[in-house]
Parts: sequence; structure tokens; C-alpha cells
Amino acid sequence: MAEARAITHRRVLAIALPIVAANVTVPILGAVDTGVVGQLGEAAPIGAVGLGATILTAIYWIFGFLRMGTAGLAAQALGAGDRGELAALLTRVLMIGLAGGAVLIAAQVPFFALAFRVAPASAEVEGLAWTYMSIRVWSAPAMIALFGLLGWLIAQERTRAVLMIQIAMNGVNIGLDLLFVLGFDWGVAGVAWATFLSEWAGLAFGLWLARAAFRVPDWRDWGAVFDRGRLVRMARVNSDILIRSLLLEVILVSFMFWGARFGDVTLAANQVLIQFLHLMAFGLDGFAFAAESLVGQALGGRDRARLRRAAILASQWGALVAVGFAVAFWVAGGAIIDVMTTAPEVRAAAREFLPWLIFAPLIGLAPFMFDGIFIGATRTADMRNMMLVSVAVYLLAALALRPLGNHGLWIAYLVSYAVRGMTLALRYPALERSAQD
Repeated sequence: MAEARAITHRRVLAIALPIVAANVTVPILGAVDTGVVGQLGEAAPIGAVGLGATILTAIYWIFGFLRMGTAGLAAQALGAGDRGELAALLTRVLMIGLAGGAVLIAAQVPFFALAFRVAPASAEVEGLAWTYMSIRVWSAPAMIALFGLLGWLIAQERTRAVLMIQIAMNGVNIGLDLLFVLGFDWGVAGVAWATFLSEWAGLAFGLWLARAAFRVPDWRDWGAVFDRGRLVRMARVNSDILIRSLLLEVILVSFMFWGARFGDVTLAANQVLIQFLHLMAFGLDGFAFAAESLVGQALGGRDRARLRRAAILASQWGALVAVGFAVAFWVAGGAIIDVMTTAPEVRAAAREFLPWLIFAPLIGLAPFMFDGIFIGATRTADMRNMMLVSVAVYLLAALALRPLGNHGLWIAYLVSYAVRGMTLALRYPALERSAQD
């Protein structure tokens, strides 16, 4: 059994590296979508695909709690040796995903109308984007269910399966992009149909990889699947994570809105530098996910020593990655900026604020790793509450540092990282003690 094996550096890397590789594939698909539709020779289709994908991603993001909550609950069930609950949990998350997707399909018109009110575009772009979204939304059940399935696989250290699903989805999507858009000349609708089919294919492939769970009767033990206590706990965990994620979004959105006050050049520079944060997340996510799995299993097995070792080993590798990113941003940050933009004024502005990004991986290490540790332990109320504190301090810092302009805004952003890391660190001893409660 996986939960009986020693927690080693090799084991941490076996979990983390496939996640890092899977993350690297994500921007490739966006580049292909843009490149294929760009062959149509018009600006509107490019804008429509970008806008439509952004809106749908934002809507699907609401259900991101399903991946995180499922990872913690499944890891604890595995650590406790409760294979029946592990199978029943898979059924629960698939049902939630399919139901959530059905709601989005039914409510697509008001959702899309509201999105265009928030992010208006030209009539041509909005019309094409609506076409794109009205096709792709029919794969919402697959995408949301896949969130839960990925969390379930991560909990069992099956991150190679996660990588295989990502590669398969991207491969199907890219192949169908080329066929539908360049071969059949379906335009924006072709991109949408390619994504629709790839997302359902991804869920089908994921279920095939999880087929062992369906060979035992536990997955359809409806008494266990609809157990009131389990459902209440799952609802509590997921609602805490949802609130925490919405609070995080307050920081991200307000950062961009306040950055816009400093002019178009500064706004563009901030957008370029935020890509550095995304690169950092690609690396640290893998080790945070390793912490989710290993900490959850240790807590499920009521083994405090294993929990501490899992937290320490995952964080050590996370620290190594964070230092690597800090050095890379220091040495090659200017070159990265030049790749991302050719505008001289934007390059100059981004270089002015680049030093804050050099500190970002070092300050961001603690909140990233503690997120994984607390998700694995399903200490989600702590995550919610500490995020609330972080948002409050961030907003106060941003207001107090307004005289420093965009520098003050970046300082406030890094302060939110520091506060989140420190407050979660204060709650960590209680998390460890819970392994022996």
C-alpha cells in the first residue's frame, strides 16, 4: 500500500515532477489555438477565441475547489485504509461535476450576457465569442468532473496519470484544431468544437485510468455515497476553499485595477510581470500537490511523525525551486521581458519593477507550501480565515503605500504573500496535533 511506504525525496519528486510537466503543457495549447485561428487573417476571430476562453475559464475556476477538496479528503481516506470511502468519494465528485456543468449549460445566456457587460468588446468579437462559448459550454460537465477526478488521482500519488490526461487532451485539441479550422474552414466554431471534444475525451480517458475503482461495488454503494456526515464534511471543506479562492481573487483583480490607474504602460508592464508569477506557480505547484497527497495520507493514518516529514521534504524541494526562480529572474529577467513584449516603453517599465519579482518566489514559498499542507489536512477553515487576514492587510498596505505608486502596489502584493505564510505558520502546530487527536 502506498501509505505504508517511507516518505523519501524520491517519492516527493515522483509526485511533483509530472505536475510540473503537466503545467508546462498548458500555455502550449493556448498558443496553438491562437496560432490556428490567426491563420484566418483577421483580428476579430483571435480576439473572440481569447475573450471566450477567458470568460469560460473564469466561470470554471469557481469550481476549482472540487480539485483541492477532493485531494485532501481522498488522501485521508487512503491513509486511513478506507478504500470504500475512496471509491464512494469518486462517485460523489463526478456527480457534483456533472450537476455543476448542467447548471452552467442551463444558465449560459445570463452568464455570458453578464460577462460581456463586465468585459465589453466590439459587436463582431462578441458575436464570434458567443458562438465559441455556446459550443464549448456543453463540455462544462466534463471539465468540472475532471477537476474532482484529478484531485482524486493526485491524492493517490498518481500524478503521471494527471500528466497523461493533460497530454492526451492537448493532443486531441491540437489535432482537431488543425482539422476543423485549417482543413474544414470552420473558423472560431472549429476551435470551439475541438476544445469541446478534447475535454470530453479527457474525462473519458481519466475514467479509464481510474477504472479499478469501478471494479469493486463500493463506488455504487448509495448509502455510502450519500452518507450525511460525509456530505456535510465535503460541503464544509469545499465551501471554505471556495471562499478562500474568492478572497484571493479580490487581491488579484484589485491589483490589476489599481495598476491601471498608473497608465497603460504600467498596466502592460504589470501584466508582463504577472507572467513571472505564473511561471513560479508552475514550479511550486508540483511540490504543493506532493504535500497535499503525503500530508493527507499521514493525517488519515494518524501519524504525526510522517505528517511532519511530508511537510518538511516537500517544502525543502519547494525552497530549492523558489531559490532557482529567484536567481533566474535576477539573471534572465530582462531577457524574459524582451521575449514577452517588443514595446520599448513597456520593457523599460517592466525592468523598473522587476526587482520585486526577484523577491516573489522567496516570499511566496511559504503560502504556496502551506496551502498544499493545509489542503491535505483539510484544515480549510484556517485557510479561509488566514486568507481573510491577508486580504485585509493587503488592502490597508495598498492604500498606505499609494504615494509610492506602482512600487507600493507591488510591495502590498508581496505583503499579502508574507502575511498568508506567517499566519498559516502560526496555525501549523494545531494541524500537527490533529494527527493524534
